[in-house]
Amino acid sequence: MRVTAAVLLVLCLLAISHAWDCQEVVNIKNLMQIDAGLGQVVATDTSQIPYYLVGDKWIRLPGSLKHITVGPAGIWGVNKDYAIYKYVAGNWVQAAGLLKQLDAGGEQFIVGANMDDTPFCLTHSATVGYKGPGSPLPWTGLPGAVKYYSCGPFGCWAVNKNDDIFLMSLNQDCQNNGWSHIDGKLSMIEVATDGRVFGVNSAGQVYTRDGITASKPEGTGWSNIPMSMLMGHVTYDLGHLWVISKSGVTMCTH
Repeated sequence: MRVTAAVLLVLCLLAISHAWDCQEVVNIKNLMQIDAGLGQVVATDTSQIPYYLVGDKWIRLPGSLKHITVGPAGIWGVNKDYAIYKYVAGNWVQAAGLLKQLDAGGEQFIVGANMDDTPFCLTHSATVGYKGPGSPLPWTGLPGAVKYYSCGPFGCWAVNKNDDIFLMSLNQDCQNNGWSHIDGKLSMIEVATDGRVFGVNSAGQVYTRDGITASKPEGTGWSNIPMSMLMGHVTYDLGHLWVISKSGVTMCTH
């Protein structure tokens, strides 16, 4: 197996047996963050260049972003100055507010966290209707403090500065019932469009939450997904688990 230090991505295919068949992805370099949803994949690299995956080709998007997200709410991103952008008709349109991380995986609403770890939510109507500076953008502040925040069909998951994990039921109007603490420790967490939850801990280990359903959104426990090296970021969509390594060396595991 060829080891390429500049390649930072592993694509893992979930087999029926629940084993992970991982393949090296060699046509993109130096990725820092990645997000997948509704069959789309977007990413940013260490130079803060955003990309969109078309087939097996990574297409460079305009602008400079340190975090990008895709999902039912569209494609959104934030830059190094925490400015927020929505991708509209092939261009980035700046939106009011400042966030360090955001997520488009909810039911056509946006969530995110600012520099002080304050969580925010943007309602469905404001998210879908935003076309530019003239559109209203009423961000709703939420309780608690989180550093990374992601939503799916069965709820929103987040981690705080201590890597504690939390779950919130949040609707399209940003109404919620507060945070519930979930066992375990993760440094980042992502919720897939189908409701599956994946995360990476401070030791670079990848986990998935078992037993998540509409009637049991908190699931039943965490399972480790073995990797051959330390990982830093993960996202999942349509049977594909995308993992970025911490070390800068990517290998495939089985």
